[in-house]
Amino acid sequence: MLKQIRYFHAVVRLGSFSEAAEQCYISQSAISQQVQALERELGVTLLKRENRHFSLTPAGEHFYRQSLLFMADFDRLCKETKQIAQGDDFVLRVGYTKGYGGAEFQRAVAEFTAKYPDVPIDMKNGNHEDLYELLRGGQADLVLNDQRRAFSDEYVNTVLTVINCYIEISARNPIAGLDYVNVSDLRNTPCILVASKEQQENERSYYHEIYGIESQFIFAENLDEARLMVVSGKGFLPIEGGEAPSQFAETIARLPLCRNGKPIRRNYCAFWKVNNSGYYIEEFAEILKAQFKK
Repeated sequence: MLKQIRYFHAVVRLGSFSEAAEQCYISQSAISQQVQALERELGVTLLKRENRHFSLTPAGEHFYRQSLLFMADFDRLCKETKQIAQGDDFVLRVGYTKGYGGAEFQRAVAEFTAKYPDVPIDMKNGNHEDLYELLRGGQADLVLNDQRRAFSDEYVNTVLTVINCYIEISARNPIAGLDYVNVSDLRNTPCILVASKEQQENERSYYHEIYGIESQFIFAENLDEARLMVVSGKGFLPIEGGEAPSQFAETIARLPLCRNGKPIRRNYCAFWKVNNSGYYIEEFAEILKAQFKK
């Protein structure tokens, strides 16, 4: 019944079965059936349906308000119970993608540490597949990662930001004089990717098949190494988020990356397992979300 109540809340809050279904990652017919099942369980009509519109019945208004309060209490109880079970030995294990150029993750770690100085944080970085395997295997509680798969019901999938993609290229390169660059314009310029040896082929395939990059690929172990390769004129670096660090400001140019003149955009998300939704995990997620809203 708890899941049915959450579906009912989404329908009422959004005023639409279709929008609620999209937000809950189920079909419109399925969410309608779940609300009807809730009504049968309660033995009352919660929604008065008229063609494509609906309104709350008096019983529905009462149930909606009281069930919101009930669910808030229930969620808080679950968090407190998990917090007690985790005890003093809890270590928050978080991962972040090594190719992301923004500072939101670092600021979130600083804020969380200031707020909960007694909770240690174990930080890991990696490419998309590294982080996915850490999360799936239980070696990470939460990861900041780019979205490359359809969302799964096994995880909480929180979109933090949708950002335009850029390239960084040596300020001496003639391409740096452009207002933006199309993927096709870069076919003769090597592409620098940040990837471990184990993930080089996955990253190469992604940027070739999804981005359409046709040029030679070369690899760096970390972002600073990649930027030094850019400065030395070895190629261009696809990057998302943040600004180039001050030490590279005069030597690196940053250009919007487009396909046929239209910006390429990318989702960055916080992911954690639904069955591992502890107090500190959700608290870190809230702090991280706030950083991306600034």
